[in-house]
Amino acid sequence: MARYGMLINTKKCIGCFACRLACQNQNHLLDDEAFIRYETKETGTYPAVHMETVPLQCMQCEDAPCVSVCPTGASHFGPDGIVEVDQGRCIGCKYCMAACPYQVRVVNSQTGTVGKCRYCVANTGSGQDASNCVTACPTGVRIWGDLDDPDSEISREIERTNAQPIAGDLTKSKVYYVR
Repeated sequence: MARYGMLINTKKCIGCFACRLACQNQNHLLDDEAFIRYETKETGTYPAVHMETVPLQCMQCEDAPCVSVCPTGASHFGPDGIVEVDQGRCIGCKYCMAACPYQVRVVNSQTGTVGKCRYCVANTGSGQDASNCVTACPTGVRIWGDLDDPDSEISREIERTNAQPIAGDLTKSKVYYVR
């Protein structure tokens, strides 16, 4: 079984929001819902200042605090290890939102249920080899694949760039960043 992960290279991100739009379309999200949010960070010193765009989404933690606090089991690990939300079991209590150290859960304003990135789980096993946010990016910011396969593109790129989880060892994140 694959252990899916993602690498995000913020050095390549131009902040065009193509990944977010692809995600919103794939997941039929409302205009006010987004499973990907952006933060900007100013780096360098004047006059050589650069704005870094940092896309943030569910980190697919192997020790996901959101799963452990969910009283109904709506937040759970799928058979492929991806953190999922069963909308039929979600009661909208928002415990998962409070527990997520990355603050990447969103509330559907029509249903009151909570959602999050699921690596377009509909694509895994469907013949597609990447999540929609990966394929939509015009600058190749994202790489998606099996973290346990040392020959996979993601594993090779993590090694080559020394990519790291965005918050160190806060959780066992399966999303790695090049910064």
